[in-house]
Amino acid sequence: MDYDISLAGNFGEPRPNHFHGGLDISTDNVEGKVIYSIGDGYVSRITQGIDGFGNAVYVTHPEGYTSVYCHLKSFSPRIQAALRDYQYAHETNIPDARLSPLVCPVSQGQFIALSGNTGHSTGPHLHLEIHDTETWDMLDPYEFLNDYINDSVPPQAHGLMAAPMLGEGVFNNSTKKQTFGIAGHQLTQAFTAWGKVGFALWGDDYMQGNYHHYGIRETILMLDGNMIFRSNVDRIPVGKNTFVNAWGDYDHWRQTRRWYLKSYIEPGNQLSILHADSLRGIVNFNEERDYHLEYILRDFKGNESHYAFTVQGVRQEIPQTEIPIGQRFLWNQTNSFSYPGEMQLVVPYGLLADDMILQPVVVRQPDQLSDRYSFYPVSYPLMAEGELMIRARLENIGSDRILSTEADPSKIYIRSSLGRYMGGDYQDGWVVGHINELCYAYALDYDDEPPAISIITNTETASDVLRLNVSDAQSGVATYKGTIDGKFVVFNPQEKTSHVVCNLRESPIRKTGKQHQLLFTATDHRNNTQTIETSIIY
Repeated sequence: MDYDISLAGNFGEPRPNHFHGGLDISTDNVEGKVIYSIGDGYVSRITQGIDGFGNAVYVTHPEGYTSVYCHLKSFSPRIQAALRDYQYAHETNIPDARLSPLVCPVSQGQFIALSGNTGHSTGPHLHLEIHDTETWDMLDPYEFLNDYINDSVPPQAHGLMAAPMLGEGVFNNSTKKQTFGIAGHQLTQAFTAWGKVGFALWGDDYMQGNYHHYGIRETILMLDGNMIFRSNVDRIPVGKNTFVNAWGDYDHWRQTRRWYLKSYIEPGNQLSILHADSLRGIVNFNEERDYHLEYILRDFKGNESHYAFTVQGVRQEIPQTEIPIGQRFLWNQTNSFSYPGEMQLVVPYGLLADDMILQPVVVRQPDQLSDRYSFYPVSYPLMAEGELMIRARLENIGSDRILSTEADPSKIYIRSSLGRYMGGDYQDGWVVGHINELCYAYALDYDDEPPAISIITNTETASDVLRLNVSDAQSGVATYKGTIDGKFVVFNPQEKTSHVVCNLRESPIRKTGKQHQLLFTATDHRNNTQTIETSIIY
C-alpha cells in the first residue's frame, strides 16, 4: 500500500477449526484502495469465491514464497484479462486460473488490484497471506513487513486456566477445570494442587494507535526457572490448521467465545509450533512444597510481559472422576463404531488429539430412507474427515418424490441436521460419505429434482450484462454452462448471491443489436440437469 500499515488482525490468531493465516491490513473501512505486489514475481493464480477469499491474486516470487491478496474489489485490467483468457481457453466458469510464469509477470510495487470486502469478510480490508511455495506452509507476513509496522505494546494475559488431568490430578480441591482472572503481573491467589495438572492462558497482543487485539506470537511457561512449554506461531502447515481446536480449549471457547490456549500438548496434537518437556508441559505436583510458575509472553517485535504465580503442593487423595457412558475412541489408533447392518463410523488414526468417549444417539425413522445418527452431545470437530456409512432403505422412496419410473440409488446422499449436503456414494446398498463434526445428526435423503434457472436480465433489450439466477434446494448446484449461438460464454458467480453473470463485452459474441440464442444448462450434485433456451437481443 502507499500509506502507513495498520493491522486489524495478525498471523496465527486462533479461530474455530483454523488459524488466521495472514495479516488483516486496514483500508480505513473503505473499498477501492490501490494494492501493489510486495515483490518481483508472476501472477500464478487468480480466484473468485474460493476458500472464503472472495477475489484473490496469488503472486509467486523467485525467493520461494507466494503472496496472496484477498477480499479484493477488483483486479487490475491486465490480471482481469488474464483471468478471462484462461476461462475461455479452458471453457470453464470456475474462476480459478492457474497461470504460467510468462503470462502475467509483475514487479515489486506494481499495481495488481483494488481492495474490497468480498468473500468471508465482515468489513473492507486486505487479507495478506504468504506461503512457502513448495510446501504451502503458512508463513507470518510480519517476517516480510517488519520494517513497515510499528509496535511497542507488549502482549497481555487476561485469564489463567488450571486443568487437572482426568483421574490423575486435583487443583484447589477440585478435579474440574477452573479459570482465574489476571489483574496484575503477580497472581496473589492461594493455589494448591496434587498430581498432574495442565495450565492454559487467555491473552491478546496489542499495538499502539488502535483498539484491535491480536494473537500472541510466543508463549513460554517456566517451572522453578526451567522452561516446560513454548509456543512460537511462525509457520503453520495448512494441513494441520484444524489442530487449533486441540491447542485451544475448544469446549470452553464454544461456551464463552474465549480461547484459552493450552500450555501442554495433548498426545495426538501434531502442531510443530508447540514444544514441551518430557511431561508434555503438564506439571506433576508430587512434593509438598511451593512450585513457582511464570508465563513469558512475546510479540514479533520482542515486546514481552511476565506473569508469575505460586502453587503449593498439598498431599491429598485424588478422587476418581465419573466417566460418561459410551465407547472410548483412542487417539493413537483407528476407531470404529457401528449399528450392525445400519450404520458404521470410522475415525482413522490422526483425527483425534486425545482419547474421547463417543456418545452415539439414533433417532428411528422407519418410514424414511434411514434413521438419524449423531455421535456427541455438543460440538466435537475431528481434525480431518472420518468415514460414515449408512444403509439405504430403497423401499421408502415415495413415488410422489421421484420423476423417473423407478428409484435411482445414485440420487441418495447424506444430509446433516443443519440441512447441509454431505455427499456420499452408493455402494451395494450403503451410502458412503465423510464427516468432520460428531455433534450433528446425519441421515439419508433423495434428490431427483433438477436445479431451477430463471433469467433476471430483460432479454428483449440490448444489454452488455446477462444475469441468471441458478439455485438448487437439495444437493446444490454442482456445475453449469452457457453458450450463445453455440459459442461458450463465461458466467461468473456473483458475490453472496445465487446469481451468475456474463459480461458480454468480454465474450466472443459481437454486439449486433439482433437476436442471439442462449442455451444454459445447470446440474446438481446428484446429476439432475435443467436446461433453458431463449433468445436475447445483443
